[in-house]
Amino acid sequence: MMRFIEARFTPGGELGLHLTAGVLLMVLATALFGMLAGAVMGQTGIALLDLRVSQWFNAHAAEPLAGAVALFSQIHSVASVALLSALLGWYFWRRRERYWLLALVFAIPGGMLLNVLLKYVYQRSRPVFDAPMVDLASYSFPSGHAAASTALYGFLACYVVMTARRHGTRVLAVLLAVLMVALVATSRVYLGAHYLSDVLAGIVESCGWLALCITGCSTWRRRRAAAPPNRS
Repeated sequence: MMRFIEARFTPGGELGLHLTAGVLLMVLATALFGMLAGAVMGQTGIALLDLRVSQWFNAHAAEPLAGAVALFSQIHSVASVALLSALLGWYFWRRRERYWLLALVFAIPGGMLLNVLLKYVYQRSRPVFDAPMVDLASYSFPSGHAAASTALYGFLACYVVMTARRHGTRVLAVLLAVLMVALVATSRVYLGAHYLSDVLAGIVESCGWLALCITGCSTWRRRRAAAPPNRS
């Protein structure tokens, strides 16, 4: 048992620290998502705060800020994130970084598919206002914009952290990713497209999925690198 535990936390091991960290983050994200989903479905906890936050934003929304927020939100739509992901995939393909390309395919398109499946599992209606700023017919929980932006900016931050030489560059990448995700999430609540719990669930969902995809591909790369060459 001790050997097994030690191997799981060995940085250079084939199934060591990288995969262990990814699995632990996935488990933590799943637990947090479950807590949010339980509160939303049971109309307790944060679900009680959702209405107050949504109503406050709706009452204080005004031009020209509302127009700017709507434009910013549209730039980070699922279609826009898909296009940016395709460009990023082309970059990895040109640089022959096949493991990053594989992680990208699983993390962002796969994460988007996961988000759609979760929406149909929970089927939560969107916020309703007398004078809504947006009118959407799809389900609300979890937020697709928040999930997609978390996957995109989180992936970019992970890439910079693992490839940049300067510590300051890594820190800046993480801070910018956190800022952009926070702005996208806030824009969705401001516009009345989502409740607070919707965007939090989207962020948590993508963080867990992203951790599993990146560490899984990294582990596969390490296993292949450690495997003896085929002499046949």
